[in-house]
Amino acid sequence: MILNVKPQALLESKPGFPLNRRFIQITGYPYRRIHRFIIPAFSRRKILPSASKKATITAVLGTEAERSEVEQSRGAPPLVRIVAVVGDGSVSPLKSAPWVEIERQKNAKSAFGHISIIFQHENAELAQRLKWVDDGYEMQVFTDSILQSNDKETVENLQRKLSGANILLNIAVTNQESVKWIQTNSQNIPNILCFDSSPTLRTKLGGSFVQTEPKKGNIFSKLPIIPQPQKIKGSMELVKTVSEAWERQNTDDIRFCLLVIINAYIKPVPILKNLRAQGFSTLNCMIKNCGPQVLKCLLDSDCRNALQCLNKCSPVDQVCNYQCIASYESPILEEFSLCVLQKHNCLCLDAKIPEKPYVEPMARFRGEDLSHKLAEDLFVGWLGGLDWSWRVVSGQNPAYDQFPCQYQLFYRGKARGSFWYEPVFQVRTLDGDLVWRRRKYRVKRAKVVGTFNFSVLDSGVVSSEFWTIVDVADDLSWGLFHYSGAARVAGQSYTGAVLVSPTGEYPIERERERLVAALDRCCIKEWELFNVDNCSCSGPPLGLPEGSSLHSVLRIPAKT
Repeated sequence: MILNVKPQALLESKPGFPLNRRFIQITGYPYRRIHRFIIPAFSRRKILPSASKKATITAVLGTEAERSEVEQSRGAPPLVRIVAVVGDGSVSPLKSAPWVEIERQKNAKSAFGHISIIFQHENAELAQRLKWVDDGYEMQVFTDSILQSNDKETVENLQRKLSGANILLNIAVTNQESVKWIQTNSQNIPNILCFDSSPTLRTKLGGSFVQTEPKKGNIFSKLPIIPQPQKIKGSMELVKTVSEAWERQNTDDIRFCLLVIINAYIKPVPILKNLRAQGFSTLNCMIKNCGPQVLKCLLDSDCRNALQCLNKCSPVDQVCNYQCIASYESPILEEFSLCVLQKHNCLCLDAKIPEKPYVEPMARFRGEDLSHKLAEDLFVGWLGGLDWSWRVVSGQNPAYDQFPCQYQLFYRGKARGSFWYEPVFQVRTLDGDLVWRRRKYRVKRAKVVGTFNFSVLDSGVVSSEFWTIVDVADDLSWGLFHYSGAARVAGQSYTGAVLVSPTGEYPIERERERLVAALDRCCIKEWELFNVDNCSCSGPPLGLPEGSSLHSVLRIPAKT
């Protein structure tokens, strides 16, 4: 296979170790070799890019070409125009949610640089979500049913959009009439991605078609192994990364597919700047400041195996990443990352906590205004009546929710005004064993009642987080907590939410309307949640430090 493409070089990662209790909000990244060892991709959290403080919708001119002329005359950065065509009635693996809904949800949450969103059908959520996106990407979603309809105006609108598109995304398009129409009307689009679609729809990158063998509807599944120039090898690696991300079947990795293509073939994606390698400056920093720690790691079998294990993980497989850390966790590995990353920031990274979406905390509980003490008591939850505060039912992050048996422990410390959070959870090691892990976060009140600042040192790196109590049922039968945070020296920021209950079971049906409303305030759909496996959870390492105290104003009865 020969690809006549000239993409920007595929970004090498600025790595680190997967660390904290929950996972990053996008995806892992490639690893960079430094001589004979690897610095792995950092943190288990889903990454989100920072969003600008102003969101607008680009004015609609007569044609796509006219809009481009106006943009160029104004000296504005080029828009990235994406058109998605989804097979009518197709269902995704995400709890059977329609693909068209997922694509629209994905657009609304694409805070990756300059983004504006145009939906086929405007809805009430658009205004809210535009507050935390920028104005340089544009995406519209169509179903292929319009191609068989008599709606000439809508078909012509799709043709106009395709004429100015940078990327065409075909999802579950199998109708042969639709396939022929798309082939005819997409010839000038430089980048075409096809997933779960007819094999006659071909992928194009940088203006050239990519020849692959389809497997289970995924045209990226198999690449021929033949000698290729370096740039073409980079393009093939990019295709492989996109394919692996797609196969994870979650909204964040689907968005990541688009980010990789945009960054390589259209324009730099700001959030990916933290993934660019620094070359010998990183190595010099490590040798100059952390020579003993590097040598100690290379001479220690567990630390060395952890680095080798991380090198084998897919760039977007956060579960694999953390399995390596859990399997080979050691003080030497922590000393290595503490020196190289946290103390000396040899990778020169600087991530910040995302400001958007801003989620309002609940204002009242049981008819009373929420106070700082009462909000802390809601975190403490059932602890005292049970051996834990809450058990996690589900969360938005698929990597995080791969971990079974998640317990939350919130409590007041021995020192005056201190408050702590300790998650306890299981991890499956590479040998197939389930092992318990426990982390410890310092918690401080934020300015707004019901919001808190968390911080943790995990695997040698500090993460800072902003938590919000979104809602808690009056009977404490469930709660929803939203978080956003950053591992600064890992170059990663993230957001997410966890649904909790005393038993780990999903709230009963009569609570669903209130729960869905709470999720909406977080800009999360119910089908985005991934359930935690709470089946076999015997022997969790619970218990509290001596001198701890629990509730201040709430009284929690014993629960049997």
